[in-house]
Amino acid sequence: MRRTERRLFQLNDELTRLRRAAELTAGELEMHRHLDDDARRDAVVSGAPLDRAEARQTAKDVRQLEVALEDLRRHIVRLDTKRARLLSGLEP
Repeated sequence: MRRTERRLFQLNDELTRLRRAAELTAGELEMHRHLDDDARRDAVVSGAPLDRAEARQTAKDVRQLEVALEDLRRHIVRLDTKRARLLSGLEP
């Protein structure tokens, strides 16, 4: 098997892994968004310092997951581009 073909198999495996990670991260992000929404409502209704602190923490968690998902998606686009370039080189 040629080097390009081996590289394509590796890229396909990595893309599969990254897409699965992005899917899981998106699901986790959705759950955290719901938790953040609840925490913000509790903070507004009660005004208690602990509720406000929890709302800040849940907002921070949401942002971290958004950044992680964004990074995964960027990485997938880069690898897809590299994969397309390698595939175009295989054509006669």
